[in-house]
Amino acid sequence: MAKQLAFHETMELTEIMNFKSVCLTKSTVSQALVTDEALRSLLQQDVQTTQRQIGELQGFLS
Repeated sequence: MAKQLAFHETMELTEIMNFKSVCLTKSTVSQALVTDEALRSLLQQDVQTTQRQIGELQGFLS
């Protein structure tokens, strides 16, 4: 990234990444527990989206 982030921006991004990581864990665990295929599919989509979003956020912190 060409622009340096301010300290508070770095902290905000870290908080968002922590929240996204918790969401990812919850969706991953929930997939194994649900029996409804539509809900399982929705959770799988959420896992994939959240993984992509975490990767994008990491790009700002690198």
